[in-house]
Formats: sequence, C-alpha cells, structure tokens
Amino acid sequence: MCGIVGIVGHEPVADRLVSALAQLEYRGYDSAGIATLDHGEIQRRRAPGKLVNLANKLSLDPLAGTIGIGHTRWATHGAPTELNAHPHATPRVAVVHNGIIENYRSLLVELAADGYLPLTQTDSEVVAMMATRWMDLGLSPVAAVQATVSKLQGAFALVFLFHGEEQMLVAARQGSPLAVGYGADEMFLGSDALALSLFTDKVTYLEEGDWAVVTPGKAAIRSREGSNVNRVVHQTNASSNIVEKGPYRHFMLKEIHEQPDAVSRVVGRFVDRSERTLAVQDPLSFDFADLSRMTVSACGTAYLAGVVGKYWFERYARLPVDIDVGSEFRYRQPPLAPEGLALFISQSGETADTLAALRYCAANGQHIASVVNVEESTIARESKSVFPLRCGPEIGVASTKAFTTQLATLACLSVVAGQARGVLAGDKVEELVTALETLPGAIASALLVEDQIAEIARGISKASDALFLGRGPLYPIALEGALKLKEISYIHAEGYAAGELKHGPIALVDETIPVIVIAPSDELSEKTVSNMQEVAARGGRIVLVTDPKGAESHGAMAHQCIVLPEVHPFVAPIVAAISVQLLAYHTAAHLGADVDQPRNLAKSVTVE
Repeated sequence: MCGIVGIVGHEPVADRLVSALAQLEYRGYDSAGIATLDHGEIQRRRAPGKLVNLANKLSLDPLAGTIGIGHTRWATHGAPTELNAHPHATPRVAVVHNGIIENYRSLLVELAADGYLPLTQTDSEVVAMMATRWMDLGLSPVAAVQATVSKLQGAFALVFLFHGEEQMLVAARQGSPLAVGYGADEMFLGSDALALSLFTDKVTYLEEGDWAVVTPGKAAIRSREGSNVNRVVHQTNASSNIVEKGPYRHFMLKEIHEQPDAVSRVVGRFVDRSERTLAVQDPLSFDFADLSRMTVSACGTAYLAGVVGKYWFERYARLPVDIDVGSEFRYRQPPLAPEGLALFISQSGETADTLAALRYCAANGQHIASVVNVEESTIARESKSVFPLRCGPEIGVASTKAFTTQLATLACLSVVAGQARGVLAGDKVEELVTALETLPGAIASALLVEDQIAEIARGISKASDALFLGRGPLYPIALEGALKLKEISYIHAEGYAAGELKHGPIALVDETIPVIVIAPSDELSEKTVSNMQEVAARGGRIVLVTDPKGAESHGAMAHQCIVLPEVHPFVAPIVAAISVQLLAYHTAAHLGADVDQPRNLAKSVTVE
C-alpha cells in the first residue's frame, strides 16, 4: 500500500526520491513527502494529494542533501492531510512507515507519561517519538531503532533518518516488504524492486524480522534477535519493466490491450506442442494424483480468479477445492486435509491477508504453491512451487492482465491436474489444449468490439446502480464485472448467480438499472435466458454479453448486445472478462474518473 524509498548517496537526492516515488504511484496513495539532511539538520516537504503537489512544493522550496527518505501514504489512521503525511519527524529522527502499528494507543500513553505528545492523528508518528525517547535516554541511533522495533506490534516496514547521520539509514521489516538496493558507493531502500529500478538491478529482500544499517556501499543486516545475517543479492529485471502509457489514455487501457500477448506467454509455458498435452516447466513439490483436497486463498480480483479455478479443478480434475478470501481464512482456522495442497493467488505477492493464510497452511502441513506476478515477492519466496504470471508490471490499480493471466494459469493447471489424476486423456486433452491455444486470438477479437462497448458504457455511466448476472464459471466473471465497475466508476454494482435473481435482486429491477447478463452459448445458457425473460418482463435494461450463436437465438430480448467470438466453454470466462473490463473502463472514462488510481484504493494491500 504505502510506498517507501530511501537513498544514501553522494549527490542531491530530493529529485531522485520523487522519481522513485513516481515508480510506486501504481500502489495508490493520497499524500506524499520526503525528508533529507541539510548540514545534518532534518528538513521535510510534504503535500496531500498527488505526487505533482509535492513536486510543485519542492520547485518553490527545494531541499538540499545527499541522504533522504520518501513516502507515498494511503491513509489508515488520520485523514490524508499534510500534517498526517510522512515522513514523521522530531528534531532527532524522521521515519517513513508502511503498515499498521496495532499497539500505538498503549505506546502513546506510555510516551505521554514521559512528556512526549503527538502532533498528528497517525499510528506511525509513535515510531519517531519512541526512537527519540530512547536517544534522549542515551542510546545510539542504531540501538534506539532496535529498542523501538522490539516494542512494536503489527505490520511494518520502517526507514529511519537521523539528525547528524549523513552516511546512514536504518531499516526494519515485519509483515510488510522492504528491499535494499546496491549501487556504486551509494545504497537504496524501497518497498519493492520497482521502486529501486531507476538506480540499480541488484537487490536484497529483507526477511521477516530483519533490520539493516545501510551506509554507502554496504548493508549490515541483522535478524530479529540482533545477530548478523547474510541475505542473497538478486539480479532483478525490474529496470527493464519501467513502463509508459504510450498511445493509451490510461495504464488500465494499455494493460487491457496487452492481454492477448500476456495470455499467450502463459499458455506457451504449459503446452507441449509435440505431445499435445500440458505440463509444468519445473518439478512440482507435490503430486496432483495424491491430493484429496485443495485449498485456495486470495483477495479481491485474485479471489475471483480462484473461484473460476474451483469450477475448472473440480470439473476437469475431479479435485475438491475449498476457497476463501484471505481475511476470512486466516481467522477461521479451518481443519485441513493431511498433505493437502494450499494455493495462493496474488499479483503483488505481498498481500498481507493472503500471506497470513499461507503461513497458517504451511504450519499445518500443507504443500504450498502460489500464482504470483512478482517472482521475488514474499509469497513466492515462501512457496515450494511457484507459477509466475510474468505479465509485466500492472500499474492500474484495477487488475486486468494479471486477472486474465491468473485465469489462464489456473486453466492450464486444472488440465495438468486432470491428466495426473487420470480424469483427462487423449482426445479430451487435445480438445482443451486447442481451446487454450486459440485463446489469445479470441481475446484479440474480443478487443475489436471496444468501440461498441464504449457506446454502451456511455449509457451505463448515467445509472446509479447496475446488476451483473452469470452462471457456472461465468458467475465469478459477473462478480468481477461488478467489482470493476464500482471500483473505478463509483457506480454501485452487484454481481449475482443468475439463478439467485428471484431470491432478492429482482426486487431492484426497473427501467433505470442496467442488467449485464453474461451468457455465451453453453450448456447453461438456456437457464440464463429464462432469467433474462424475468428481467425483460419488468422493464430492465438488458446488456447481453454473448457469442454469435447466442446473439442470434436470444439477442432480441436485450436492449444491447456485446458479441464476443465463439470459443470453447472451457475458456469462455477468460474471453468474457475482456468485455466487463472494457465496460467498466469506458464507463469510468466517460465520467472523467481517475481510472488508474481510484479514490481510496491501493494496488498492493500489505496491511489488514
């Protein structure tokens, strides 16, 4: 969520800090700030709103200094004001923080008893206050950090800048990611490799409980207990992934149009073209044939990808699947099948609730696998088997290409599992392989109706509510369509299983509410048509998402049709996802919304 950068350098850092923060804008934020040392004194500039507001402030009132820290804040405690923006500082220390300090209230009481009073509404300020108190009691800056961190409960990534220490930053992590970057006689800290990609491709990821003293050309890393530890230095490819919007109005639209290529790369990694089967490239840490049950956990759009995957694994591999959102799973503490498979889905690989679910499953004897886009992420590093998306950075907060590559990965894995379990063989495998191979072309064809979808979206932009309906594996796509619409256009939308229409939602139907029905020709389409008739009888405005056969048979019932290419029902959810993404995008664009960075949302949810 919040973004952190730090530089120990040998040239002015203010502009470099802002440039690094720009790499983290995709996470979502509502204020930003930096702090540097100027002749040993802590100086800060902060601003609410977008990063450009901070840049404008710096152009009028620059900061000097060759060491500094920066932060983009997504408000949790306290409004997104300049006062609450990071870095938080006392005359002795400045701190940037990603996460939540759960015990900050009791710490404030303890500090107040010694005369240390807060100036802000945030939980983060308590960290700067505590470090200051320890130094006032005679501890060195490094010892003050160690003493402060030992008192904190919750999730945090922290970077400390100290008065008079122009060659040192101190960092610590617990639950929230933090990376150290290595340069030529200078060092960097960041929330992820992308934050550091402007400066270096050599990165170390701090592990849980680590803290580090960073000086020019060196990082001395210590474990939670204080012993010196060595962490691997990775050569990352993040610098090659610095992206621009190119000819597109928004990153989200660019990423929608990148999906044929992104999905093609996923399918290409699984298909054995000579044998006409699917296989994984690296040995698995488990055998699908031995599993009695699979547990899937994820959050947001990744969760909905998992719900589609449940349909596929149960149908094509006859493997029972339990799925839950990470924030529910981690506290439900469910019993797990011995030697079961736990699969976790996350674009960032840092989602806090998903990571907590992973650790619960690992502690309870499960095989751990993950589907992630960031291969150096915490979830990937703590998994025994990793299925990387490799769809490139996804800058838009609303997931698009990560979602469809998650779906493509799960589709391929379901066939791999079906083969291993003896459920799929011969012509059936060939049929599904062919469906997957034709998928990128079908997505490209689905994108060709964008202009028509944009016109339909113009009408939806005038509504205050919308319903999405689907059946079978298209039901989660209805949920995803509703999620996309509300998160970027701010129009209230709900997704339902079409068979649930009469169990409540039909009470909302009138001529003002668009009802988007996802019903390509398949074994369930006639059932969905009966629900369409119920909507039509009540004057509902039906937008039908279907294929040529479906448009011919029941398109007359709809006010408008989005006609997608005819594909095998196996991959129909992936193709249908393109239409609901475009519908949400163009609705939001018509309304002039901030499509890439919707209000109140963050790309990577690294706290509860």
